[in-house]
Amino acid sequence: MKRTLSALCKNEPGVLAKMALECEKYDANILSLAAGETENPKVSRIVLCVDGNDEAIDEVERYLDSLDVVIQIDDLSRKDFVDRELVMIKVGMDREQTGQLMQIFEVFRANVVGMGQKTITVELSGDQERVDGLIKMLIPYGIKSMCRSGMIALKRGDE
Repeated sequence: MKRTLSALCKNEPGVLAKMALECEKYDANILSLAAGETENPKVSRIVLCVDGNDEAIDEVERYLDSLDVVIQIDDLSRKDFVDRELVMIKVGMDREQTGQLMQIFEVFRANVVGMGQKTITVELSGDQERVDGLIKMLIPYGIKSMCRSGMIALKRGDE
């Protein structure tokens, strides 16, 4: 089962490594991991999208919550949340395909950020479904390289 954990942590060396090792210990596969400073430079938010059985992920969550560097941890999968991911994709193109590709980019509201003789590079920010949709549409054109940021997420509302 896929779950999304969001942890506020002290912004210190080694925190991310401890979290990743704990996932491995309980056989929870990290699908994506994003970390960055919050509005307070002494605090980072780490968003882990993990896959595994519920018991294993519950154990990971309990352990992470017990670490002295973890201020707060939330299982966003059990709450209403908003998520985003950034993807950059370099896709092959020729003159005949340029119009079709531009239409796809327009539908997904993807931005062209680079262009070569044989490739075009676009960026897209959106939820995982939107990112996956763009990738699926571009596969027939030949994806040359791609980089995904991993999911970032926050609870909706006033919490």
